[in-house]
Amino acid sequence: MVKFAVICASNMNRSMEAHYQLKKQGYNIESFGTGSAVRLPGPTATQPKIFHFGTAYNQIYNELKSQDKSLYTRNGLLMMLDRNRDVKTAPQRFHDEPRFFDVIFTCEERVFDAVCEELLNRAGVNSKPVHVINVDIEDNHREATLGAKTIIELAWQIEASKDLERDMDRIIEEVQNKVSHKLLYTVAFY
Repeated sequence: MVKFAVICASNMNRSMEAHYQLKKQGYNIESFGTGSAVRLPGPTATQPKIFHFGTAYNQIYNELKSQDKSLYTRNGLLMMLDRNRDVKTAPQRFHDEPRFFDVIFTCEERVFDAVCEELLNRAGVNSKPVHVINVDIEDNHREATLGAKTIIELAWQIEASKDLERDMDRIIEEVQNKVSHKLLYTVAFY
């Protein structure tokens, strides 16, 4: 079974929607963020809510609910956090993750760059390849759902492959021709 990871900036919306959908379908999936902290929309654009990675989704949910239940219900954060706490305990940072994955999906180009840089910094001492695929997903609830469908299509074809190294370029091309999300792909090493 292929070991998948999906990564966005804060391990809140895009990566967690994909994690939720892939987990429901039985894939071996984990999710992470690459930011220095978890950032969520606050009462204004200049007042984001900031949490440390590792802060339980349940704790974040309760804090936001107690601060302004109406606002965080309207903007969808409480619903998103409710989904997240059903998937796993807390947001995790990729840079702190020692496990290896066969395929890593990222949800925007700057996250793709951060993941590739982190893998490069690990110096590839194990010479274990990892396929890194970016699915460019706008950070909102609707696009997270659509992006998760693209990631599921990729995962299905990757899981079905008998020779991933030979088939990956074809898989990327076939899926790119079916979807509106821009895809980027590279091979990195652990």
